[in-house]
Amino acid sequence: MSWGASLQIAATVDQAQVRPPPGEEGNWPRLSPFIRYALLAAEEALHHAQWHPRTSHDKERTGVYIGTGIGCLEEIVEAQRVMASGGGIRRVSPHFVPKILGNLATGNVSIRHGLQGPNHASITACASGAHAIGDAFRLVQYGDADVMVAGGTEACINALCLGGFSRLRALSTRYNDEPERASRPFDADRDGFVVGEGAAVLVLEEREHALARGVKPLAEIVGYGMAGDAHHITAPSPDGGGAFRAMRAALGSAKEGGGVRLWEVGHVNAHATSTPVGDVIEGQALQRLWEEHCRQDKRGAGTNARMDVSATKGATGHLLGAAGALESAFTVLALRDGVIPGTANLERPDSVAKAWDFQIVGQSPQSPHLLRPDMEYALSNSFGFGGVNVSLLFRRCT
Repeated sequence: MSWGASLQIAATVDQAQVRPPPGEEGNWPRLSPFIRYALLAAEEALHHAQWHPRTSHDKERTGVYIGTGIGCLEEIVEAQRVMASGGGIRRVSPHFVPKILGNLATGNVSIRHGLQGPNHASITACASGAHAIGDAFRLVQYGDADVMVAGGTEACINALCLGGFSRLRALSTRYNDEPERASRPFDADRDGFVVGEGAAVLVLEEREHALARGVKPLAEIVGYGMAGDAHHITAPSPDGGGAFRAMRAALGSAKEGGGVRLWEVGHVNAHATSTPVGDVIEGQALQRLWEEHCRQDKRGAGTNARMDVSATKGATGHLLGAAGALESAFTVLALRDGVIPGTANLERPDSVAKAWDFQIVGQSPQSPHLLRPDMEYALSNSFGFGGVNVSLLFRRCT
C-alpha cells in the first residue's frame, strides 16, 4: 500500500496555485477542483508505489475507485449564473457536465494513467473515501484486480457549501477570530466542524503481486465493515449502533484467528468531527465494543491492553468525502512509524471520556504525537449523512 495527498484548509483556495502534473496543462482549465486534487494525489501515490503499468495485462488488472461527497458546487452555481444573466444555454461550457459528475475524478485518473481495470466511484457523504478504499480492497480480495488506485477527493471551500452547513448549524462559530483553534475533536468546548478540502489516494495491491516486483507495502488492510443507522438523515443514531456494528464487522472480517479483538487494536483514528453530539456517540460506541470483546474473551480484560484514540481533523479540518481516505493514510503511517498523531486543540477533554477504558490522545508542548512502536493493528472510522458508517482495519507490515 502506498499513498499520496493534496490538502487545503483555508478561508479561500487560490486554484491558480494548484499546479497540474506534467502533460495536463492543456486539460487543466476543463477540470473542476475536486478532479484536479484527485489527479495530483493519484500521481503521488503511483509514484510512491513505483507502479506505472505498461503492458495490456497490467493495465487491465489495475483499477480506480475514488469517492467524493459533494464534488463541485461552484461549477453549478456559475453555470446557472451565466444562464440567468441572459446568456442562455449557448453560454454554458460544453465541459460543464464532465466537470460536475462525481465519477469523473475516477475517470480522469483512469484516462491519464491508462488504467483499464474496475472503474468506480462512491458518493456516500463523509464516508465516500473510506467506502472507496474498502470496496477496492474487496475487488483485489475477490480477484477482480491486482492493483486498485483508491481514495477520496473534495472541493467545498465555497460560499454555497459553507452556507449550507451553516444552516444545518454544523460548523464551528465560537472560534471565528481564532480559526486555528476551531476544530477540536473530543474537547469540551467544541461547537462544530471546520471545512477542509483536498484529496488522498492509496494504491492497494495484492500482497504477492507487490512482493514479486520487490515492493514492500506500508501496511495491510485486513478488515472492512459497513452499517446503516436507519435513524435520521443528518444525525447519528444516539446509541451509536451503526458505528458499533461497522467496527465490529471490520474486526470480525479479519481472517487471521477468526477476527481481531478491539483490545488488540493499538490505535483508532476516530471520525470525530468536533461536533457536540457526534464525538461522544462514537466514543460510546467504542466503549460498548471494548466491553463486549473483553466479556467474550477474558484474556482481554486480564492483559495490559491499551488502545489510544485520536482525531486528526483537529489539524486538517473535515474533508467531507475525502476525509476517510486521508485518515486511512494517517492510520497507515501511524502503523509504519509507530507514532500516534495527537488530537490538535484537545485542551479540556469532554467529561464523558473519563468513563471510557481508552484514552483520547492530545498534544503536549513537548510532543504533538505519542510513540507506540508495539502497535500491530489500527482502525479508521468514517461516518456520514444518511446513516452511513464505515470502518477499516489495518495491520502493520513486518
